[in-house]
Amino acid sequence: MYADYFGLKQPPFSIAPDPHYLFMSERHREALAHLLYGLGSGGGFVLLTGEIGAGKTTVCRCFLEQIPKRCNVAYIFNPKLTVVELMRSVCDEFLVPYPEREPGTATVTDYLDPLNAFLLRTHGVGQNNVLIIDEAQNLSADVLEQLRLMTNLETHERKLLQIILIGQPELRDMVAHPGLQQLAQRVIARFHLEALTEPETAQYIRHRLAVAGMTGPIPFLGDTLQRIHRLCRGVPRRINLLCDRALLGAYASGKVVVDRAIVDKAAREVFGDSEVSASMAGASRRKALRVALAGGLAIGLAVGAAAFAGAPWLMERLRGRAVTVPVPVPASTPAASSPVAVPASSASSPGLAASAASAASDVASAPQSASIPASASALTPALAPAGRVH
Repeated sequence: MYADYFGLKQPPFSIAPDPHYLFMSERHREALAHLLYGLGSGGGFVLLTGEIGAGKTTVCRCFLEQIPKRCNVAYIFNPKLTVVELMRSVCDEFLVPYPEREPGTATVTDYLDPLNAFLLRTHGVGQNNVLIIDEAQNLSADVLEQLRLMTNLETHERKLLQIILIGQPELRDMVAHPGLQQLAQRVIARFHLEALTEPETAQYIRHRLAVAGMTGPIPFLGDTLQRIHRLCRGVPRRINLLCDRALLGAYASGKVVVDRAIVDKAAREVFGDSEVSASMAGASRRKALRVALAGGLAIGLAVGAAAFAGAPWLMERLRGRAVTVPVPVPASTPAASSPVAVPASSASSPGLAASAASAASDVASAPQSASIPASASALTPALAPAGRVH
């Protein structure tokens, strides 16, 4: 509807997993590299996980476009199946014929034997076989165990079936369960697809607009892009939903630039009022924290400057005065309160301070029966090198 209005050849923010619109961030490149590595590794499991809408399926579609022609692919996108249903679906995807049975009478062997024969035959002519299961977090423990058993189909040189599991973060927890330890040991590669960063979100929006045919400046302002990232948390599918509705809102309003008000209105329509309000509250808290930190830093700098400016005056006032260094002694000693006075000019000397502290420590640690002089003159040898004792 708005494509012609903004000079686009087609809508740029469809949520369909079109590989032509795939934005290859660094993480998406790594995810694709893991899938391609698993293709030539000779069997086992490859795990690709990520948050909802992070682009897992789109990466998988891009991977399918790069698979060699001499590679047979079975793609299962509805994994809520029993073990027997899974085996039948795998055979259907690989076009493997199997004997017809009465409903409810088929067994795993009815599908496993012809599948094994197919894998051996294709391996003999130099073909690889890949089984891809999307939304794999919905697999039951029994089905996962059957998949592990299917990786036992092998020759002396290599395994006959490569299995790729794609799912949400719960899939990692499932594979890490102690009951699936044998499956976990057969995972040869795994990767978790994170959300986009703020700069990547802006690049993602520009990329999709460019693929859709936009040649001039994009209709999103800089602060608007930041707002989109905060509302969508860097998740590509959420970005598509929000940008599509925002462009439609700008078109309906007769504007050629999407401002923040249009984005917020579109977000309420797509995500709901509560989510937008929570995002705005979080932004307000972050702004208040930045202001508080800036104010605290300013106060600290002012206090530090004042102290630095007053230091020479303070030293002038203290110069020539005696600094009293109390020497702790046992309470039973008559001279327990006798202080040792040191000139201020010498108190700043590190040698004097260390000597006084050492002497005070010696006196404090002396046994109760030791004879302690009533006068502090006994400390004179320790203080003499640094200054005169009063």
